[in-house]
Amino acid sequence: MISLTTLDPSALPEAPRRLMRYVLVYCHSGSLVMTVDHRDFTLQPGDVITITSGQIHHIRENHQAKGYLLEFTLDFFCKDDKDIELIFHNGLFCHFAMNEVIPVGPEVLAAQLALIQEEITGQPYQYLTSVHARITLILVAINRAKVQRGDEIWKPDALFLKFLEAVRDHFEHNYTLKELAGLLGTTEAKLNELARLHAGKTAQHVIYGLVTSEAKRLLTYGDLTVKEVAYKLGFNDPFYFSNFFKKQAQLSPKQYKEQYAI
Repeated sequence: MISLTTLDPSALPEAPRRLMRYVLVYCHSGSLVMTVDHRDFTLQPGDVITITSGQIHHIRENHQAKGYLLEFTLDFFCKDDKDIELIFHNGLFCHFAMNEVIPVGPEVLAAQLALIQEEITGQPYQYLTSVHARITLILVAINRAKVQRGDEIWKPDALFLKFLEAVRDHFEHNYTLKELAGLLGTTEAKLNELARLHAGKTAQHVIYGLVTSEAKRLLTYGDLTVKEVAYKLGFNDPFYFSNFFKKQAQLSPKQYKEQYAI
C-alpha cells in the first residue's frame, strides 16, 4: 500500500524492476542515475523524479546518494477525483512517458519525507491519514517548483485518468473503446472529447500508444517470445500484433527485441 526507504545501497533497485505502485525518488545529497523505460535521468541534490505505476526502472549509477524512495498504490492515495487529478497534475505520474528530473531544492521535501518515515515506523493513531496529507504537500511542492520554472500547467480530468488506468489494468482483455466506456460508465464520445483535450488525439489512438508502450516493456525486459507478448496483450493473432507494432514503432517486434532486449 505504501512504503518509504532511505536511499542506501540495500534499498536501491539495481536490477530492472516493475511495480504496480507509484514511485517517487528524492535525492538529498550525492547523485544517482536512474533508468526509466530505456531513458537515463541524473539526479543531483534537491532533485526528484516520479515513476508511473508499471514503468520499468532501476538505479544505473549511485554516487553516494542520500535521500528517499517513496512507493504507494493508487488505491492508497486516490480517495476521490481531486486526489486522482493531483497525482497526475502537470504530468507528475503520467502514462505518456513524461518522466523528468524536477529540481525542488535540497530541503523542500526532506522534512515531509522524514515525517512520513516516522509515521510509518511508529504507526500512531490515524497515521495513514497523516501520511496521505504529507504526500499531498509533497506533490503540491513539486507542482509549485514546476510552475516557478515556467512549466505550462496541465490539469487533466479525473475521468480521462480513470480511462488511462482502465486501459493499463486490462491489457490482456484488449477491450474496445466501447467496452472501456461501458466499464467507466461513460460514452465513447466523452472519452474522445477528453482524449483530444488532454492528449491531442482520439481515445483509440491513446489506447494504441499505451499498448505499444507496454509491448516495448515486455519485449525489452524478461524472456517472453513475440507470440507470448501478443497473447499477453490480448492479441489472438501474433501476425496481427506484429503488423500493429510495426506500424506504431517502425520496427517489427522481433527487430525491436533484438535491438533493445536486456
